[in-house]
Amino acid sequence: MKRLVVLGSTGSIGTQTLNLVARLRDEYQVVGLGAGHWSPSLSSQVAEWQPSHVAVASPAPAPPGDGITILRGSESLEAMVEELAPDVLVVGTPGLVALGACIASLRQGAIVLIANKETLVSAGSVVSEAARLYGGTVIPVDSEHSGIWQCLRGERMSSVSELVLTSSGGALRDRPLAELRFATAQEALRHPTWSMGPKITVDSATLMNKGLEIIEASWLFGVPASRVSVVLHRQSIVHALVEFKDGSLKAQLSVPDMRLAILYGLSYPERPNVDLPRLDLVGAGALTFEAIDEDRYPAVALSRQAAGAGGTYPAVLNAANEVAVEQFLHGAIGFMDIVSLVKETLGGHQSGWETDLPSVIDADRWAREACRGLLDRHSYSIGVSIRSRDSATAQLEGRLES
Repeated sequence: MKRLVVLGSTGSIGTQTLNLVARLRDEYQVVGLGAGHWSPSLSSQVAEWQPSHVAVASPAPAPPGDGITILRGSESLEAMVEELAPDVLVVGTPGLVALGACIASLRQGAIVLIANKETLVSAGSVVSEAARLYGGTVIPVDSEHSGIWQCLRGERMSSVSELVLTSSGGALRDRPLAELRFATAQEALRHPTWSMGPKITVDSATLMNKGLEIIEASWLFGVPASRVSVVLHRQSIVHALVEFKDGSLKAQLSVPDMRLAILYGLSYPERPNVDLPRLDLVGAGALTFEAIDEDRYPAVALSRQAAGAGGTYPAVLNAANEVAVEQFLHGAIGFMDIVSLVKETLGGHQSGWETDLPSVIDADRWAREACRGLLDRHSYSIGVSIRSRDSATAQLEGRLES
């Protein structure tokens, strides 16, 4: 029986993971749960799974557990993983809060299922090195990268020409380009296919999620960002494709259900039947693919620039985007301001060659402060885009060419 720790257990990925583990009880023992704060949901999970350890990132007091070790504070997730040394770690937390725990688990030679994009976008070199040096394994459990992982099974990377990610286009995909600047948070949160948290739903509307996924795929599969493309696929049935040098394509199709990607990660290399929904090919109808309009979705090109610049630019891209999306959701900036603000933050960054863990954390902190500083210095209002950032763009592009 494999010993399992789930970080972000009360979130979407965590609850779906535990839902699946309930159907795989003969294979897994839940030994640890991690969450941002103590809540009724966490109490219910503790009562059901009886883990030996619970880690809560908030320093606020948690109720005592009968025979359960409760860790609190910003380093509690990493401390729990180091103490338990689980066979499998599921990272379902947002941002970089679980980065230390992820690295610790890989150094123990564990299997780490990563559901968030930020870990590999910001610290891909650190994560990859830990896995390589200590024999750990990283398995993606988001639908697109799981799809690529499945398409590559049994194939040689030397035969691969291109990796293809699909995108639904988000909630605003059919809104006229000239009207996007007036889009509200409420409108951006109406995703046509997936039910997700507000931050990732806004990322789907700007397509920053695909930009981050390009960087993530580059680290996961060892290919340059220039060989990872994105196509618009409104039906969200084809999750990813791999093109080979002979011109053939392999695609992974399924109903849009995150549990399928999580199940594949939990059960790899097996494929157990746990009664999840199945795709009706006839009922699905036509499957369409369209080119990405980069005027509508400038985040894709910006992400490629950050990936090409290397160093800590991807970490800055990710952190600045988190701040910008938060401000948009709070009504402080307009929809088109999100990517403009990220671009200006990138333009002000000076990256060194170091990409170790302290450098990544420092870059993340710098980006958040710099982005908020830009907000303080400029005047923003809904429906009014940020003024041209030609100087910031020139700085960033100049570093790409150097």
